[in-house]
Amino acid sequence: MSRLTAGFEDRAQGAQQLAERLQAYRDKNPLILAIPRGAVPMGRIIAELLGGQLDVVLVRKVASPFNPEFALGAVDEDGNLFLNPHTSSSGADAAAIAAEKARQMAVIKARRASYLPQHAPISPAGRIVIVVDDGIATGATMIAALKSVRAKNPKKLICATPVAAADSLQDVADYADEVVCLQMPDNFMAVGQFYRDFPQVSDEEVKEELGAAGGDSP
Repeated sequence: MSRLTAGFEDRAQGAQQLAERLQAYRDKNPLILAIPRGAVPMGRIIAELLGGQLDVVLVRKVASPFNPEFALGAVDEDGNLFLNPHTSSSGADAAAIAAEKARQMAVIKARRASYLPQHAPISPAGRIVIVVDDGIATGATMIAALKSVRAKNPKKLICATPVAAADSLQDVADYADEVVCLQMPDNFMAVGQFYRDFPQVSDEEVKEELGAAGGDSP
């Protein structure tokens, strides 16, 4: 794992710095899988700089019924559920978790239909795959994404993010062949604190980015 000490002006700068650290995969046709929504503009930049393809890996946080900001885990597009170790002490019962999973699966289904209506997911089988997010807090979403991709037999699976909580990144590392992280601050509280400019990314922006990268081609 690599470490830098500076923050980032915006997601674009984070993506450019990640691409520099990923130069070993340039022109090897890597598949860049961005976690929507924030990482999609980053994924497009990385794909362009490395000469790769861009697609999305659709995973959603499964939140506590008592606090929507508290992640119990995450679910992937195939319905596979990853739960954090602390879930058993969260007070959420199986019914509540199942209901939240169903809600997030509905969001995933709607996003797939909206983002890439004419395009089946690009297969990661036999490919160098780089899963990108704009930051890692609990690690649940990234772990769900990596497990989902791993099941599809990539040649090599890489996790790439500009910033992460160090303890969460250690958990994530068990699910990837390589981890590239530019910053692991001790005072991690939220991803957005490490970007000077960190606007929300809309569904329309995601569709524009995927379309510009050729992801909406039949």
